[in-house]
Amino acid sequence: MRISAGETLLVATGNRGKLAEISALLQPFGVDVVSLTELGLGEPAETEFTIAGNALLKARAGAAASGLVTLADDSGLEVQALGGAPGIYTADWAEGGMGRDFGRAMEKTWGLLQAVRAPAPRSAAFCCTLALVRPNGEEQVFAGRVEGQIVWPMRGAHGHGYDPIFMPDGYSQTFGEMDEAVKNLISHRAAAFAKLIEECFT
Repeated sequence: MRISAGETLLVATGNRGKLAEISALLQPFGVDVVSLTELGLGEPAETEFTIAGNALLKARAGAAASGLVTLADDSGLEVQALGGAPGIYTADWAEGGMGRDFGRAMEKTWGLLQAVRAPAPRSAAFCCTLALVRPNGEEQVFAGRVEGQIVWPMRGAHGHGYDPIFMPDGYSQTFGEMDEAVKNLISHRAAAFAKLIEECFT
């Protein structure tokens, strides 16, 4: 699926930080990026059972509601000793009465690893799937993955989510300790976007 300069692309998110990151990645290709918020649209409930399924669900809903080519992403942390959890529930583990608290989510992850007596290295991977959908039903998905391990205690104040307890293979810093520019070169989302750009824009 080719995306032409001057074409309008809906990014199916209400998250301003994510929108800014994606807009910056696509800026060199002359695409007019709009968000769900700008169009007065909401995000559908994530009811699928895989990361790819939820990305496609959001992209399909956006394309149907807007009539625009729509890009959506979904991502998650998969911890080997926890059978791949939290996976699609990565954000849900942070939910609470006062909203999302990823400190609580990281403590839960570590507590479960302690409960199963998982030995070091506690292998894990961040996964991301991008879904691109045209209103005519044409679809493509692009997956990115970065392998690493869970460390404790939390390290670093950069990034977001579970970044302070995830150390990618080959590095001595967690995503939470890394300079954002370095992380964005090696992250799961960067890997997925590299495939998207190669296929659709170059």
